[in-house]
Parts: sequence; C-alpha cells; structure tokens
Amino acid sequence: MLKISIITVCYNSADTIENTIKSVISQDYPDIEYVLIDGGSTDGTLAILDKYRSSFAKFISEKDNGIYDALNKGLALATGDIIGILHADDFYESSSILSDVIKTFTEKEVDCVYGDLQYVDRVDTALVKRNWVSGHYKKENFLKGWMPPHPSFFAKKSCYEKFGNFSTQLKTAADYELMLRFLFKHNCSVTYLPKVLVKMRVGGKSNVSIMNRVKANREDKKAWQINGLSPGMFTFIRKPLSKVGQFFHNKM
Repeated sequence: MLKISIITVCYNSADTIENTIKSVISQDYPDIEYVLIDGGSTDGTLAILDKYRSSFAKFISEKDNGIYDALNKGLALATGDIIGILHADDFYESSSILSDVIKTFTEKEVDCVYGDLQYVDRVDTALVKRNWVSGHYKKENFLKGWMPPHPSFFAKKSCYEKFGNFSTQLKTAADYELMLRFLFKHNCSVTYLPKVLVKMRVGGKSNVSIMNRVKANREDKKAWQINGLSPGMFTFIRKPLSKVGQFFHNKM
C-alpha cells in the first residue's frame, strides 16, 4: 500500500484551517501522513491546531520566509511515497479523494496525478464561482499557457528527490515553476483524474489586482528562464486568458 503525505501550511488562518484539517482527517484512505507547518500564527490558529495535534504526524510552528519556504520545510519532513499539498483555504471535495488518487497512481503506474478544482465562495462554500477543468495532459499545452491546478497535483516523493523542491526565488509562481520543471522539462509521467479533487476559497494573491497579475506574469517568465526553457511566442498572454473559460463551465 502506498503511503501519502499531505502538507498544509498556514499563517493566521483561524477562519478556515479547521475545515481544511477536517477534510484531510476524514479521508477514507488508511495510510495518510499529515504534515502541518504553521508560520507562527497570532490570531487563534494555534488554539485550533492544538485541538487536532494528535492528527498531525509532523508539526512545526515557527517563523518562515514565505509560503514556499514553509512548503519546503514540509517536504523535508514528509516520508510518503506520494505527496500532495492542501492549502489553508482549501478542502477536499469528498472523503474518498485520496483513495481515488492512490488508485490512479497504482493503476496508471505514473509519477504524477492531477485533477480538477472548483473555486467557491469564501463564506458559502456550496456556491461555485469558477470551475477549473484541467483536461488530459499534452506536453505542448504548456506552450499555450496551460497548467494543472496545483492543489489538485500529486507527485511521487522521488520526483522531488530527483528534481528539487519549490524555488524560493519566486514569490507567487513557484508552484507553476515546479510543475513546469517536473512535467515539461523532466518529462515525469502524468495522468489526469477527471473529477473535482479540491475546492478553493476565492481570493488568491496572484489574481487580486491587475498589478498583481502583471507581477505574476513576470514570475511566469522567470519560471521558464531559470529552467533554461523557451516558451511559445504567446505563452504569457495565453496563460491568464486560458482562465476565462473557467467562469463559463457549468456549475457542478
């Protein structure tokens, strides 16, 4: 049986972290290692984490240098065959998600698995705002601005061991860079699990304003540069435009 490590990082997330934790510990897969990295919260998050301390295989609460530094701390502690990331605003769509993911790894014999994601209202999580339907993998789609939603992306620990962790050179696009590195540069084998795996509350940092989108676009370019890769002529124009269709998918 494959062991799966789920890493959650949080900082002052008292309004959402309990929902995230419950979605992990309610999973029906029997071999889950839950790694929780807190950045030294001061808003009541730690009181919530204390309630669930026995559910964490590994736990750290200390100041960090940003989300990707915190994720790398989690990766250093994770011992599972498969690694998934679930952020403090996110939760799994159902209690069988990790079982479905592991089944896909086993049946397809791949290095990575990804699925779909729904953006939901921050308060009323039954209200779907956007549907991110990833579609089947084609390497050339990266040149068209495509990427899978990172919270729905699972990879073998061996991929991290061979090709590295999150780049702390980047502030908002290290998840994009990591998937670009694993899938496009190093050709890790991957398959698509066509179902919603994760629900994410709206309000991501990189899309809050036009200026943040411009900054994110610069980081996307850097993700290609630090890997010595050449993007397509319109990759960085098509990447944000590719998200427009998420608003028009039928609500699930």
